[in-house]
Amino acid sequence: MRSLATDAPDGCLLQVSNLSKAFPGVVALDDVSLRVKRGTVHALIGENGAGKSTLMKIIAGVYTPDAGELRLRGNAVHLSSPRQALQNGIAMIHQELNLMPFMSVAENIWIGREPVNACGLVSHRELRRRTRALLERLGVDIDPQAEVRTLSIARRQMIEIAKALSHESELLIMDEPTSALTERDAEHLFAIIRELQAQGKSILYITHKMDELFEIADEVSVLRDGRYIGTASPLDLTRDELIRMMVGRELSQVFPRAPARAGAVVLSARALSLEPQFYDISFDLHAGEILGIAGLIGAGRSQLAKALFGLTPASSGQVWMEGCEVKLDSPRAAMSRGMAFVTEDRKETGCFLGLSVLENLEIAVLEGDFVRCGFVRTRAVTQACAAMSRLLGVKTPDLHERIENLSGGNQQKVLLGRWLLTRPKILILDEPTRGVDVGAKAEIHQLIARLVAEGTAVLMISSEMPEILGMSHRIMVMHEGRVTGILTREQADQVKIMDLAAR
Repeated sequence: MRSLATDAPDGCLLQVSNLSKAFPGVVALDDVSLRVKRGTVHALIGENGAGKSTLMKIIAGVYTPDAGELRLRGNAVHLSSPRQALQNGIAMIHQELNLMPFMSVAENIWIGREPVNACGLVSHRELRRRTRALLERLGVDIDPQAEVRTLSIARRQMIEIAKALSHESELLIMDEPTSALTERDAEHLFAIIRELQAQGKSILYITHKMDELFEIADEVSVLRDGRYIGTASPLDLTRDELIRMMVGRELSQVFPRAPARAGAVVLSARALSLEPQFYDISFDLHAGEILGIAGLIGAGRSQLAKALFGLTPASSGQVWMEGCEVKLDSPRAAMSRGMAFVTEDRKETGCFLGLSVLENLEIAVLEGDFVRCGFVRTRAVTQACAAMSRLLGVKTPDLHERIENLSGGNQQKVLLGRWLLTRPKILILDEPTRGVDVGAKAEIHQLIARLVAEGTAVLMISSEMPEILGMSHRIMVMHEGRVTGILTREQADQVKIMDLAAR
């Protein structure tokens, strides 16, 4: 058991003083300071690229600062690795999940700390017992022996939280912990956070969701372009004041409510099924329309999107495109008919993290207009990718930067840009603004509205109720793999959607 020093006299658990960190071509942090008190939730907000994740990774021992100092419980500390941070009572739940998919829940949580029996072998019975006790403490019903790859994104997020809590850390860093959770799951997480506060633990909480700040945070600090802007109580700030601190400017309307000008039906599904993921799905999608898909985690929304794009083809039913029945049994077949798909998990199934921004953008268009006599027109495709990067406001030193070095929000922009380069007729968006800051969200919403105005048909899955209500012309609600209702913009409200989603 580690020996812990007492806090600083003013109750400050962590003090960050004048931290700076630079990467090639980018100053990620510039003279940043803040203080975290014991037993509080200290939220950190800012646009993508503001330096939030870099600061958290320094505190968690992932990065070493170029300048500045960390003081923990009043004592200066030098954290050169995540293991060293854990030994000092600091654990981090990363925005992008870092679990091993082919290992069990228990093995993921206790890796490197497995209990052993008298013979020195791993005691799987004790491993399961510890895991079950930890999950029960969190109020989570997950089989300790289940392979992580079989779990939903939301359940994997809860495993990450359980893993961090298993270290009994005093400072828990949460980077976008509710990005894949429903409102019900988020409330469950908030209850866990309040319990941890009561135990005297501190939470550093990164979020892009304004409502969460006012519900859970005791203090909020704002970063912009790598600089510290200020700290205040959420009780002393309005939502608009926080946004101005974040972006340094006024934002236009977040949800552009363009009138619906639906054209011809471009995609129809009839009795589409892939048991046990979804059953008997029927709908029409029109050109120039956003059809939102709402529902709770496990409703089958993402599985439906994957089936339409040919990733996991439906086992029965028909799909019609522009009046002709089609067989979408592969992504290539879907792309050849003008379909594009932005996946919900940019790390697992979206971005190629080891490749550059340019390679991630161009990978879907290395044929057609950009190929002549079997050779890629390198200059043309690079110019198109550069133009798309500028259009989406991707923050990167240049197109040759590895995409893994970009913030999560900028990775999301690159992923969206990849598919926009294909000039799709039908665009499937699964959580298009997950982990994206309020300023970038507004830009993405404006872009989607412009595409729809030009005739693109959009099928949009979102777990954020304001986004579904604000962007959709019609809303299809799913529950346990079935469609429970389709509402027009005029008919829809939060109560009706939740009623259909919980049937």
